[in-house]
Amino acid sequence: MPIDAVPSTFSTEHDFAALVEAFPLPGTFLGAVRHGEGHIHDTYAVWFREPDGSARRWLLQRINGTIFREPDGLMANIEAVTRFLREKAAAEGLDPDRRTLRIVRTHAGTPLHRDAEGGCWRMCLFVEGARTYQLAKHPGHLREAGRAFGAFQRHLADFPAHTLHVTIPRFHDTPARYAAFEEAVARDAAGRAAGCAAEIAFARARAGETGHLIAAHAEGRVPMRVTHNDTKFNNVMIDDATGEGICVVDLDTVMPGLSLYDFGDAVRSGASAAEEDERDLSKVRLDLGLFEAFAAGFLETAGAALTPDEIGLLAFSPKLITFELGLRFLADHLNGDAYFRVHREGHNLDRARNQFALVADMEAKMPEMERIVDRLTERD
Repeated sequence: MPIDAVPSTFSTEHDFAALVEAFPLPGTFLGAVRHGEGHIHDTYAVWFREPDGSARRWLLQRINGTIFREPDGLMANIEAVTRFLREKAAAEGLDPDRRTLRIVRTHAGTPLHRDAEGGCWRMCLFVEGARTYQLAKHPGHLREAGRAFGAFQRHLADFPAHTLHVTIPRFHDTPARYAAFEEAVARDAAGRAAGCAAEIAFARARAGETGHLIAAHAEGRVPMRVTHNDTKFNNVMIDDATGEGICVVDLDTVMPGLSLYDFGDAVRSGASAAEEDERDLSKVRLDLGLFEAFAAGFLETAGAALTPDEIGLLAFSPKLITFELGLRFLADHLNGDAYFRVHREGHNLDRARNQFALVADMEAKMPEMERIVDRLTERD
C-alpha cells in the first residue's frame, strides 16, 4: 500500500505504541485508527512504515470479555482452524494470507496479549485489496459468499472437529431453544404473553420440527463438522479486483456443529428481502433468486464434501434456523428484553413476527427451494 494512504490523524484511545510492542511486527509503528462496523470487539487498523518506505496495515482487536469469557479457548480454535486452512490454500497454489487469517503471536509465543487491566488483545495481518459489505449489491455477491462458505466447509471436512473447544454450549440446539421459549411463556416475567398469543400459537404449531437436524445427527446421517456459526454475508471478504469471495472472517464462534445451520443462517440473513426488524410484514419474503445464487455457490465448492442427507436437508435448514431465531426473539420479549438489545418498545416482538413471517414464506416456497437444490445437484 502506498505511504500516502496513511491517515493524517490517529486514535489516542489507548497506548497503541505499548500494545503493538507485544507483537513482533516489522517496520516503524505510525499509529492506529478504528476500523470496521462491528459492535462486539474494539477493532483498529495499525499502521507501520516498512524499510522501503511503503506502508503496511495490521488488524488489532480487543476481545469483548463480557461476551467471550474464555478467550484462550476461542483463540486456540481460531489458530487450529486457520493453520489448517493455510495449509490447504498453499497446497492448492493459493496465497494463504488472502484465503484465511494470519494470526500474529506475541513475543511470548501466545496468541493473546493481556494489558495491565486484563484486556485481551490479538493481532492479525490486514487483508488488503478486499472488503466486506453489509448488504449484497447483486446476486453475484451471494454466489461468491456461498462459494466462500462452501470452500470453508470443504477445506475443513477432514479436520477433527471434536478437538475444538465448545465456546458456546448448545448454541444451535433448536429443541433446547424451544424449551427455553416454553419456559418464558410459562414464567411470563414481563406480563406480555397475552399480547402475543398469535405468535405463541405459531411457534407451538411447529414444535414437532425443532428436532429434525439434531435427530439426523444422532442417527448418523448428518456428521459433526467444523462450523462458523455466524455465516452472515458481511463475514466474507470480496476481492476488489476480481469480485471473488476469498476469505471467511469473524471466526470467534468456530466450533463443532452441523453444516446445515451454517447454510440455513446464511440464507436467512442474505436472501431475505427485508431487514430482520422490518415491521411491514408484507415486505418480508425469501428472494428465491438470492437463495439459488447462494446455494449454487455453496454447492459448487462444498458439494463433494457433503453427505446425501446434508444435501437433502439444505432447503429445510433456512426455515429451521429462522424459526429458531424467531423463538429466541419471542422468548426475550416475554422475559423483558434481557438478552437482545432493543431500540424501541416491542422491538423483540417485531423481530419475532418478522422471522415467523419469513418462516411462513419459506414454507410456501419450500417445493421450489427443493427443486432448486435438486437442479443444482442434478439429483433424480
